[in-house]
Amino acid sequence: MKKVFIIHGFEGAPNGGWRPWLMGELAKREIYACALSMPNPASPSRIEWIAEISEHVERDKDDEIYLVGHSLGAAAILWYAMTAPADARIAGAVLVSGPCEPTGNRKIETFLRDPFDFAAIRSKIGRSAVIHGDNDPVVPLAQAEKLSRELGARLTVIKDGRHLNGSAGWYSLPAALDELLGMMDGR
Repeated sequence: MKKVFIIHGFEGAPNGGWRPWLMGELAKREIYACALSMPNPASPSRIEWIAEISEHVERDKDDEIYLVGHSLGAAAILWYAMTAPADARIAGAVLVSGPCEPTGNRKIETFLRDPFDFAAIRSKIGRSAVIHGDNDPVVPLAQAEKLSRELGARLTVIKDGRHLNGSAGWYSLPAALDELLGMMDGR
């Protein structure tokens, strides 16, 4: 069974922005989707967020698992993949407005201070895609370009996308749905 787990970002919530829309679109296609409620979103702990993702992914490890993360949720996916057991396998990941280096926000600095081991991440994720606004005021586009390069992922840049969240007016994100469906169809 195909399952999609969606991970919100710093100070986010499962029902914010485009996450309910994406779950609805996947449900129309009879694909299970769940937006996780990450612990302490205003004061995120990398260990707690990895554990939350791990609980869902490893409980459903016989399923075809896809992860979608927004902002710090994208970084959480990278940390999960990097530290997951050797037999863990994620079919695909869509990383939206995700940082891969510190952004200057002191509240999330410890989440991002250590470098990612992109080789380890690539070994656990089948396919990946990066989606980013061309004028993101929170995470510079250069970080999306680096993620795309390091993961061998397609980069989709959204004109005037800003941080691709509800505050920027994003209550649907067709690019994320297209990437997921393409991964599921082998495109």
